[in-house]
Order: sequence, then C-alpha cells, then structure tokens
Amino acid sequence: MTTESAPTDPTQADPTQADPTQADPGPAAPAVSAAKSARSLAWTRRRHSAARFWREYRTHRAGLVGLAVLVLIALAAVFAPLLVGSDAQSVTGAPGDPMESPSAEFPLGTDQFGRDLLGLLVWGARMSLTVGLLAAVLSVAIGTLVGITAGHFKGWYATVIMRITDWFLVMPTLVLAIALAAVMSGTIWTIILAIGVTTWPTTARLVRAQTLAVESRPYIERAQALGGGHGHIMARHVLPNVMPLVLAQTTLVISGAILTEATLAFLGLGDPTSVSWGGLLQDAREAGAVSAGHWWYLAPPGLAIAVVALAFTLCGRAVESVLNPRLGASR
Repeated sequence: MTTESAPTDPTQADPTQADPTQADPGPAAPAVSAAKSARSLAWTRRRHSAARFWREYRTHRAGLVGLAVLVLIALAAVFAPLLVGSDAQSVTGAPGDPMESPSAEFPLGTDQFGRDLLGLLVWGARMSLTVGLLAAVLSVAIGTLVGITAGHFKGWYATVIMRITDWFLVMPTLVLAIALAAVMSGTIWTIILAIGVTTWPTTARLVRAQTLAVESRPYIERAQALGGGHGHIMARHVLPNVMPLVLAQTTLVISGAILTEATLAFLGLGDPTSVSWGGLLQDAREAGAVSAGHWWYLAPPGLAIAVVALAFTLCGRAVESVLNPRLGASR
C-alpha cells in the first residue's frame, strides 16, 4: 500500500523558511533605537537640570526681584507700539508743548520738542536692551573662544594670545569703545561692535583658568588616549564644563554693556536715528535741562539705566551662586 503525500498549500508558508518580503533589520535597527534612547535620556537630564536650577534660583530673593524687573521692562519694550503708540518718537507730531512739567496727560513731562517722555522712555528700552544683549553675547563669545583655545593650546600660542588679552585689560575699555565708535558710522551695529570687541578680556581670563582646571582631570587624558582630537576635546568636554561660568558671566556683562551704550550715546556717539536712554540724557543736556532745573527730563532715563543694570547684576549674582554653590552668596 502506497501513501500519498498531502498536497502542499501555497498560502501556508514553511516556518523553517524566511519570508523574502520581510527585510532583515540587521544591525541598523538596534543602532537607531540606541541613538533615540540616548537622545531621550539627554533631554530628560536637561529637563531635570533646568528644574533643579529653577528650584535653587527661587531661593534667592534678590535674583527673583531682578528677574521680575527685567521681565516687566522687556515686556514694555516688546509691546511699546501698543502701549505708547508708534508715533511717540515723531518730532513733527508732538502732542505737547516743549518742556512741560509732569501732569495727568504727560506723567513724566515732555522733552524739548513736546514729545511725551514716558513714551520715549519705553521706546528707549528697546534700543538699550538690544545693544546690551547683543554686545554682551559678542563679548562673551569672543572671550570664551579665546579662553578655551588659550587653555587648550599651550606654548607660544597661549603666550601670544594672553599678552594681547593683557593689553586689552590695561587699556581703558571706554576709551577704546569711543575710538571705535568715532571712526565708524554711527549705527546700532557700530555700538554693538565697539562694546563687544573691547570688553571680552575678563571673560577670556576666567574661561582660560576654568579650561586649565578641566583639562587637568583624568577623563580628558582618557579621551585623548582614545583618539579624541582637539576639536572633540574642546567642544564635547571643555565647553560643557565652562558653560555655567559663561552663563553667569553673560548676565554680569550685560549690565556693563548697557552702561557703556548709555555713555557713548550721552557723548553723542550713538545712533542719532534711534531713541535710547543715553540719547535722552544727551538731549536733556543739550536742551539745558540741568541749568533750568527740569529734573523730569534727566531723572527717568538715569533711573532706568541704574535699575536695569542693578537687575542684571542681581540676576547674575543669583545665577553664579546657583551654578557654583561654594561661593556662598547671600540670599
């Protein structure tokens, strides 16, 4: 008796044979999954670090006061067209008489052209904050680059670059900024460049010292032994460790940049087409507000400059204390 084999059903695949329609994922799928997991873990750590930073920052009352003041001034500057109108700077359409004292209609009085000083003060916040922030970013960027490279590349390069830094340190910053602003066109970018390229040496010194401390640690030697190049060492190991210092230094440099911008504008080296707090002080001086006793023309811009500089200093101190608890700054 012969046994006949059952007919093979083509719709039923043999479990011992691989399906040719399904591609073998190979090693790429685990690698992609590991990369996504690493990115997710990195973002989770960043969120936890930010939350921890905010918890520590909230314990500094002075820092909270400074932050609240800066937020209010920044909101006023951003929404200046809605708060005071876009024609507040117009000379031809001035709503009041020249040199009016404070009143219900003009809380801070008027200037020599009859413009509302409160509106000019709000518009001036835009110019002063913009110049202060951009000039501070430029200054800290130059100082960070110089400091990291001088700390990493030792020898003749570090000697030359630090001697140049010492020369900038001993030269009066304001004199250099005045010289640059005087020989270049009087625009907002000229002021930013003049402040940024003359105020970086302090940051460079601090970052270089921190770079030397970081590169003396054992994991830097291990990274070099594993083949890490100069760019890898500086970007992946040194820069993340000096960023807390850079962040704290930035908040402190902003206040100095705002004061320098006000000084340059007061000396007539600012942008004549834009309203700034220093420019308002220059206009008050030219209008004879000091001798005439028009205090409302002088006091508001000067107080605004002092308040913003103090607020940035308070925030910088709080940030520095949070990032470096060993400073033991008072709260």
